[in-house]
Amino acid sequence: MRIRISGPRNLFIVTGLVALVWLVFGQTIKFPFINFDDPEYVYEVPEINSGLTLHNIQWAFTHWPSTNWFPLKNISHMLEFQFFGFNPGAFHFTNVFLHALATLLLFLLLQRMTGSSWRSAFVAAIFAIHPLRAESVVWIEERKDVLSGVFFMLTLAGYLYYTRKPSFGRYLTMSILFAAGLLSKPMLVTTPFILLLLDYWPLQRNQKSEIRSQKSEVQTWLRLVAEKIPLFVLSVTVAILTSLGIAPAHSAADQLPFLARIGNAFVSYFVYIWQMIWPANLGVFYPYPQNGWLIWQVTAAAAILVAITIVIFASRRSYPYLLVGWLWYLSMLLPVVGIIQVNLQAHADRYTYLPQIGLYLMIAWGVAGLLAPWHYRRQAIAFATIIVIAALTMTARVQASYWRDSETLWTHTIAVTKDNYFAHASLADLLMRRGRVNEAIEHSEEALRFRPGDADAQNNLGLALLQTGDVKRAVAHLQKALEIDPGHMNAEVNLAWILATSPDNSTRDGARAVQLAEDVARRAGHPNAIVLRTLAAAYAETGRFVDAIETAQDAITVAKATGNDGLAADLERNIAAYRSNQPIRSGP
Repeated sequence: MRIRISGPRNLFIVTGLVALVWLVFGQTIKFPFINFDDPEYVYEVPEINSGLTLHNIQWAFTHWPSTNWFPLKNISHMLEFQFFGFNPGAFHFTNVFLHALATLLLFLLLQRMTGSSWRSAFVAAIFAIHPLRAESVVWIEERKDVLSGVFFMLTLAGYLYYTRKPSFGRYLTMSILFAAGLLSKPMLVTTPFILLLLDYWPLQRNQKSEIRSQKSEVQTWLRLVAEKIPLFVLSVTVAILTSLGIAPAHSAADQLPFLARIGNAFVSYFVYIWQMIWPANLGVFYPYPQNGWLIWQVTAAAAILVAITIVIFASRRSYPYLLVGWLWYLSMLLPVVGIIQVNLQAHADRYTYLPQIGLYLMIAWGVAGLLAPWHYRRQAIAFATIIVIAALTMTARVQASYWRDSETLWTHTIAVTKDNYFAHASLADLLMRRGRVNEAIEHSEEALRFRPGDADAQNNLGLALLQTGDVKRAVAHLQKALEIDPGHMNAEVNLAWILATSPDNSTRDGARAVQLAEDVARRAGHPNAIVLRTLAAAYAETGRFVDAIETAQDAITVAKATGNDGLAADLERNIAAYRSNQPIRSGP
């Protein structure tokens, strides 16, 4: 499988694409981790932050059911911790490097498939620097996007290599690359369908004699579909494994009705198209509309989608690239468009990473075809392309800059979205960790004003009130969080800590504290120092001092492994108390 950079023109394009990527995203090597998923799924996970070991590799493939079952993505982080430790700049560098590699592969693939360098370069450039890419490239936890993007491009390259001279070895190579992509992010499950689209255009395998011979068009397509059955089997297998972790990830309060999800899916297809055209007011989280989408909005979106599809299908023989680009977009978004609820947001910028390539194909080849009769088409297209790329580059640099720290990110998201309870709750969590308790209370209350049934905001407000010494109100909000979501692990731990360590005899309940803390320790998926510290305190409150000492020692091991020396020192003091058969008591 060879993809060569030949000729000065291609070398110029490749150099320009790399320069664009680093101009936009190179700034991120100075950015820190953020407080959204980075702690839970990257640097606070002992199996990841302890580096690359056989045990950790085994864990990466076997810790399901889990919504974060991305084995190769987690292994990539293990490698970074192995060589660079807790340096976020190295993680950001890897993300940018992988995105640049995916961009180059996209250009070279399209150029080889279509023979058009400039149209391929346009598609790759927009893919490289569109502001919607910021979330996928800058967010360390979204390593799965850029890593799966590289394997997706390599899968297409392997497929192109296979179609040139079909053989078992070439098919196996392509299948292995596809499997690696799925293990980076299961969103690639629709890739076999993308290969069928490429069979139609630009490869035109349905028209070639070695495939078609004397058979009918239907028989030809049946053969092309049958050729991809092993790939579809891989997709179904990974989809099933991934789905095992989706259902337990949301409480009943978070689940949207099926019809509401269908409606949101139709509308989201157009939201993403509008964001592509006008990438303004981009945030890290977009809440569902409080009252849902209106019936006419959903109906209009569905009708327009169907109408566009019918028109494009009817013109497929004259404009095959329109059909391929449109179905590429629709199909690649399908796993994450919200019919199957994966997360709590209405839509997400990161979901456009690979799907919008289909729209870029439609624009690049469609505009060139439309202007073909015009004598000055090249000059006009070149001028427009420069303006578009320059505008997107500047906008993307600004969008990426909002990720320079968590407070800036959440403040910006609150400013550009409406009634964003999640952003307020996340900012409250950050402010609490920074000791800005009063501000944390304000943002928690604002989150609850928009969504009283938000367990995260209830938990954050309870924790903030605890810091002010208002224990009774703190307990009330933590219990409310657990009424909303009985499996809310943060609320369980925080309430367990109060029940185990409160100086107020009427508040303490050691047995309940043990129950809550043990439940979290069992479900967490990996050891957590805070959870273990809380469980140790609960054991001590019930007189189980031997268990308390052992658990606290385990917590020290985890705390030191995650660089939390202050917590380790605090645990040493706790152990000293347990050895004297004394439970611990904590104030604000």
